[in-house]
Amino acid sequence: MQPRCLEVVSQVCFNGCCPSPILGFSEPLNKTSKPRNTSATCRQNFAKTTTSSIFPNTHFTNPESLPSLQESFNGFIKVYPQYSETYQVDQTRAQEYNHLAISNHTCLDYIGIGLFSYAQLQKHGLDKQILPSASSPPPPPQNTQNMHVPFFSLSYKTGNLKTQLLHGGQESALESAMKKRIMSFLNISENDYSMVFTANRTSAFKLLAESYPFKTSRKLLTVYDYESEAVEAMIDSSEKKGAQVMSAEFSWPGLRIQSSKLKKMVEMKSKRKKMKRGLFVFPLHSRMTGARYPYLWMNRAKENEWHILIDACALGPKDMDSFGLSLIHPDFLICSFYKIFGENPSGFGCLFVKKSTVPILEDSLGSGMVNLVLAKKPLRLLDEFSGTDSDFEHLSKLGLQEDELDSSNSFSGPISSQATQSGRVEQGETSESQTTGATAKQKVSKTLEIVESGKPAEVMRQENGILEIECRGLDQVDSLGLTRVSNRARCLINWMVNALLKLKHPNTEEIPLVRIYGPRVKFDRGPALAFNLFDWKGEKVEAPLVQKLADRSNISLSYGFLHHISFPDKYEEEKATVLEKRVSGAKGAAKNKRKEKGDLGITVVTVALGVLANFEDTYRFWAFIAQFLDADFVEKAKWRYTALNQKTVEV
Repeated sequence: MQPRCLEVVSQVCFNGCCPSPILGFSEPLNKTSKPRNTSATCRQNFAKTTTSSIFPNTHFTNPESLPSLQESFNGFIKVYPQYSETYQVDQTRAQEYNHLAISNHTCLDYIGIGLFSYAQLQKHGLDKQILPSASSPPPPPQNTQNMHVPFFSLSYKTGNLKTQLLHGGQESALESAMKKRIMSFLNISENDYSMVFTANRTSAFKLLAESYPFKTSRKLLTVYDYESEAVEAMIDSSEKKGAQVMSAEFSWPGLRIQSSKLKKMVEMKSKRKKMKRGLFVFPLHSRMTGARYPYLWMNRAKENEWHILIDACALGPKDMDSFGLSLIHPDFLICSFYKIFGENPSGFGCLFVKKSTVPILEDSLGSGMVNLVLAKKPLRLLDEFSGTDSDFEHLSKLGLQEDELDSSNSFSGPISSQATQSGRVEQGETSESQTTGATAKQKVSKTLEIVESGKPAEVMRQENGILEIECRGLDQVDSLGLTRVSNRARCLINWMVNALLKLKHPNTEEIPLVRIYGPRVKFDRGPALAFNLFDWKGEKVEAPLVQKLADRSNISLSYGFLHHISFPDKYEEEKATVLEKRVSGAKGAAKNKRKEKGDLGITVVTVALGVLANFEDTYRFWAFIAQFLDADFVEKAKWRYTALNQKTVEV
């Protein structure tokens, strides 16, 4: 439980210069160690170095004026020589995730942690065709015997969360091994915390809300600058139990936490002495804007008698190493895992509860907990699926679980029509609704047929008489370490931000193409970015259109909704042009003030850089965005969007 290397996350080296393996080198040319600058100096100089050294005094006004990939990389490595120290990531990507190169796919919509590597499928001869994005046509088949190997399936169970945490239940060897591997990866002690598997992130939030004692600890305080399906599920459940819901606000234009208001809510006096005030839900950083939030808020909440829920779903793969869990010791923690980066977005959620906190939970019979079932039969994707009720009934009789049907509404893959219609596409989550016959029909485009050919992916192994699960995705991240993972993400996201801000419309007094919401170039920002595009007239290009056009270029993006934005008096005029009122719910339905306020915000395009992201990914994304500098490109895209059904946004 000792926090590992609390200071290394902030270290970065500006000494040394080595080419990167992604453009032809397999390792650094110079391994000579040089003195590192202090952390404080690096923080002070990082933003200045980035903005002054990447395309200095230069703006790009048409897509043809962009420098080449090689030229851009040469400049990148001069500014960030420490990036060459992460060459092992490129080796891992080439060896374990070769499907990304084969498909030429840029995945910028994964936030979370991958369990397995693609090579674990190939090892057993069960390679399958890469799933296309919702709006893009399927790529040419790579293998006529396309197989879908889920590694494991989810079996839903209804039960009492408190009872499950106190007494446990029958665990399969798979569940026991998976739980042990995950707790080891996150540096969480089994002596201090109990854990349950949930269907997804939303299920974990809802499950906790149904069991939390809101009748006595009445307040729910959340800190989210974006609309989250999971948080909304928790709010709905808590309000039914009489909870008083409060939300932090974020100051325009930087979207920093409005400290004075949050401090007042955290320190608000409670009439009930010796009782916890309620549940403080803290995400550590925004999974849309990349803004990181000071940990002091958790300490302040703890001092003021709040139960603390840490939302770790947006953390980087090794961020828990720098979190210092033993210092904060939250009452609850939620995280999520997906199966394979760029390939299989399905997975599960994890709800951790501090053992000393379990007794305060209420007995509540709810759904959302799942068992992990080892997959014994692979699935073959066929083209003759008719989508009739009888077909789905047949699949149900075969025992297919929801998790075996690809149901992502935010990863590279199918997007549910419900999510598309509402614009609520949240990064890093699989579809949060329970699968019904109707929704399943929207998610499945090909027949799923049980076949006996092939062999299930073998992920279980025995080491010194102890059964273990081979999560090669986790093993690879562990071997890379905190410093490499965090430094690499820091270099890539800040180069991306700076490069986007260099795009200006021609002949318009250099009107910027891109508007970024939240932090810009910053040492401590997370690897996520929220932005919008504006044409040469200053009109916003709709986020769903940007996403669909990116799909056509084999680039996967997401979009979401920023809210709880507070405008100081000096920005009052800007408020009317920036905020949009989203229509949600049934017509004529009564809304409380909280929901009405939550419907005011900004729909934005979002990107997220996973641990396997490389410079070519960021360059391809930049080159795609630069196409919007062409007025004809924008006008044609708008015409397509207007001419077709705007709910499906097919382009």
